[in-house]
Amino acid sequence: MSGEPVKPRGRDAVSSQTGGTLPQASTAEDIAAFVAKARALSPHAPGAKGRLIFALDATMSRQPTWDMACALQADMFREAAAIGSLDIRLVYYRGLNECRATGWISDSAKLATLMSKIDCRGGDTQIGKVLSDVRREAVASGVRAVVFVGDAMEEKVDELCAKAGELGMLKVPVFVFQEGADAVAEQAFREIARLTGGAWCRFDPGAAAQLRELLRAAAAYAAGGREALLKLAKSASGAAKLIGQMK
Repeated sequence: MSGEPVKPRGRDAVSSQTGGTLPQASTAEDIAAFVAKARALSPHAPGAKGRLIFALDATMSRQPTWDMACALQADMFREAAAIGSLDIRLVYYRGLNECRATGWISDSAKLATLMSKIDCRGGDTQIGKVLSDVRREAVASGVRAVVFVGDAMEEKVDELCAKAGELGMLKVPVFVFQEGADAVAEQAFREIARLTGGAWCRFDPGAAAQLRELLRAAAAYAAGGREALLKLAKSASGAAKLIGQMK
């Protein structure tokens, strides 16, 4: 099936249709180069198609939320359609060192079919790989926003913050939606959101209505920027929560 994610080949790589291994570290010159290139792409220019990376923790405890996200993802496309258009790239991790990504998808039915084939498997978090993939895509094709849904963090927080800081320079906000109340995860998630200019929000386990509102708000931002999010915030609590944190 077109867009089907494939297995990663490197230690810090996220596998996708385009392939390639992501660098583990960046020099100051590297950072300056990719910031300049990303700005030249002007992904936020008027009329540009919105691009959102939808990243999910697919470890064993996440199956109920994965199923819920699968059912709700069409709401992101519908929200964006009222503003412009939206492409979504799905990134997920699970099992032992398995982190995968799709190509860009513009059809909610296609994304739903793909997600329905994926089952959650036990393993540690791989948020660093997700952030590395976002950075690469931000430079290669432009990314307006990132949604990350998870409940745990088992990595070195300083390394995640370094990657998040690079996304902040690229002006790619990460909207972190935390399920549950793990304190270690919350500390890391709040920092990722802050460093990228995004937002952190908690939702209750199994709370589909809460997650739906948050996903709609993120899609509005990806399709229409801050102005679209402000407009939605007048009638939707999820959008109000996000805009209240964004700088």
